[in-house]
Amino acid sequence: MSATITMYCTGVCPYCTMAERLLASKGVTQIEKIRVDLEPQQRELMMQKTGRRTVPQIYIGDTHVGGFDDLSALDRAGKLDPLLQA
Repeated sequence: MSATITMYCTGVCPYCTMAERLLASKGVTQIEKIRVDLEPQQRELMMQKTGRRTVPQIYIGDTHVGGFDDLSALDRAGKLDPLLQA
């Protein structure tokens, strides 16, 4: 069983797409997407939870990973796979 992935995103975000591709390359097939462009109240919630305004904001399980740069840094450090296996 792999961790649940939740991603705050918009419809036209290149970093969201890159994050999805990176996760897909790790075998992730399910990402719960929360579209902050379609649901402005979700953006407010995201900003309260993460302290950040930009998308994507990615959660692996209950762990806030951050954006695409944070996700790829985790991957380069070899720390992404263990999180995904949790």
